[in-house]
Amino acid sequence: MTHKILIVDDEPNIVVPLQFLMEQNGFQVTVAASGEESLEAISKFQPDLILLDIMLPGIDGYEVCEIVRLNPEWRDTKIIFLTAMGRDVDIAKGMVLGADDYITKPFSNKEIIAKIKNLLNNNNNDENGQ
Repeated sequence: MTHKILIVDDEPNIVVPLQFLMEQNGFQVTVAASGEESLEAISKFQPDLILLDIMLPGIDGYEVCEIVRLNPEWRDTKIIFLTAMGRDVDIAKGMVLGADDYITKPFSNKEIIAKIKNLLNNNNNDENGQ
């Protein structure tokens, strides 16, 4: 089964190469440029994993994460914050709100793919009762 990834970021210089990288690794990808767009995309696209920036127009990434975690239909969706906000307090807040991982920009392609595959494979193991 092809995993679905939602990229939520308002910077095309991040989104374009990230989308290409995800597609090269066999993921089905959709993109949202704001918090509001991301909630609509989550509802329609039903991603397995969200790569979520924090600094977004409108609803920020923290709030998106909180909304996703409060919705029972979305609670199994994996969330990785992918952001320039790398202070300990930012990371702690993201993890407390329910993120599965936190990656700071700039990031390594190898690192992000490894983390995504790890989270999605763990999710499959959970579903299979392993």
